[in-house]
Amino acid sequence: MKVNKVIVFRLILSSIMMLGFASCSKKSSSKGSSRATGWNVDNKQAAKKQEAGPGLVFVEGGTFTMGKVQDDVMHDWNNTPTQQHVQSFYMDETEVTNFMYLEYLDYTKRVFTPDEYKGVYDGVVPDTLVWRNRLGYNETMTNNYLRHPAYANYPVVGVNWIQAVDFAKWRTDRVNEAVLEKNGYLKKNAKTDDVNAENVFSTDAYLMSPSTARGGSEEIVLKRGKGRAVKSKDGTTAEQKNVYAQRSSGIIMPEYRLPTEAEWEYAAAADVGQREYNIYKGQKKYPWSGEYTRSGKRQNRGDQLANFKQGNGDYGGIAGWSDDGADITNAVKSYPANDFGLYDMAGNVAEWVADVYRPIIDNEANDFNYFRGNLYTKNKIGADGKMEIVTKENMKYDTLSNGKILARNFPGQIAQVPVDEQETYLRQNFDKSNNINYRDGDKQSSKYYNFGSSESDNDKTKNIEKMYNSPVHNVTTDSLGNMVRKYDKSSKRTTLIDDKIRVYKGGSWRDRAYWLDPAQRRYFPQDMATDYIGFRCAMSRVGPKADKRKTPRN
Repeated sequence: MKVNKVIVFRLILSSIMMLGFASCSKKSSSKGSSRATGWNVDNKQAAKKQEAGPGLVFVEGGTFTMGKVQDDVMHDWNNTPTQQHVQSFYMDETEVTNFMYLEYLDYTKRVFTPDEYKGVYDGVVPDTLVWRNRLGYNETMTNNYLRHPAYANYPVVGVNWIQAVDFAKWRTDRVNEAVLEKNGYLKKNAKTDDVNAENVFSTDAYLMSPSTARGGSEEIVLKRGKGRAVKSKDGTTAEQKNVYAQRSSGIIMPEYRLPTEAEWEYAAAADVGQREYNIYKGQKKYPWSGEYTRSGKRQNRGDQLANFKQGNGDYGGIAGWSDDGADITNAVKSYPANDFGLYDMAGNVAEWVADVYRPIIDNEANDFNYFRGNLYTKNKIGADGKMEIVTKENMKYDTLSNGKILARNFPGQIAQVPVDEQETYLRQNFDKSNNINYRDGDKQSSKYYNFGSSESDNDKTKNIEKMYNSPVHNVTTDSLGNMVRKYDKSSKRTTLIDDKIRVYKGGSWRDRAYWLDPAQRRYFPQDMATDYIGFRCAMSRVGPKADKRKTPRN
């Protein structure tokens, strides 16, 4: 019996040891080293969580029905419902205000002085003449709306789509410049005290070549050492690595940009407010819940929830009882936010989005982060084999259809060129730089395209027979700065849609309630401005979809 007990004990002990080894084998043996090679590498991670940029609110992405689900009384048939999915992103809490845009104007005028950089400052100034009306007296807004402190927190207007995009680029560089200064990678206060047109900070230029950023000044662009320098076998001290901030540092933010149409509509509708578990309980008609534009809450019952035109000759009610509190635009945050915490997603001003306008949303081609307007570029390499940085001598300017001159790029930025066959050869996802016309406006989508003809035969008729036969104007400036206008007066033009027409979303102070529906979409030339279109910026989210756990309701 004693022998049997010893044998049983040994069996039990061996079983426990085998189970222990088996459980250990389920864990990685690469603790403290690379999971790929087992080598000892620098696996210290920077901040993993993306911080929201100044002025931004987090919008958790998801699936939604994009387009109008109610009757299309205008019979535009340009917003047929489709199911789309957008990734999580950040969006400005409010529209860009006059005060915010004046920061941009002040910086541009101080750095790119009008005497030395003719046309740069004038190209970024909003068009204040948009307030004028042939049969109305609006000179007060023409002269005061942009700069008077009484309108500081009102949304900026008179900004065309190109200017809005340039503002977003400028904002990206200024925010990242402040972040690098805060973390010790740039000299303190250099962004204001030691800045001129020759040493302007550019985020992309810094990431590509930190030692040459800000004019290559080592007093401004600082090296941040990490630990002691390593000595080699011959006794010499090796140069420290990773002394500049990089993408892997986790502190440089993605770019500010205009939101895509899908992002804007998703954020405006905020259907998450009607979510229960994994289902939306209906789709909102407006950014708020309910079928009406007036508040049903006791403390402000009957007040309008947005700033819009309520009827012919009625922009804000009667004296003493203005139910929307405004006759033109209104200060931001004057009305309740939607369920994402975003203000004025209906009314006040309509807003530019990034997309080129087309009558359909091609969900057969893509239903994830939908966007029409991709122009893929790459860094330009000069004759010396180095990356070409924009300077005063090689700056490019564009003349708009109204004769206004805008700088295409600014000193300190990296010159860009379209991608070519080196990037597109044998690719399945894209085959050229300009993808605006893909499946809607290119040769293959036109009724005039002959699949049996040669490429050269189609080139001969591309200006005569094309899907969107819009006018082609040619406006240039001569050597004296005078505009040379050559307008297309052909009677054979059939549409105003072309590759320079952009979508704008939401209603404005000039619009009736019909246009407050987030699904509504209209278009306008990208180089023209109005007194009712403004904009707000967005930023892509990096990392996980959300930081919070699932909840039954919002």
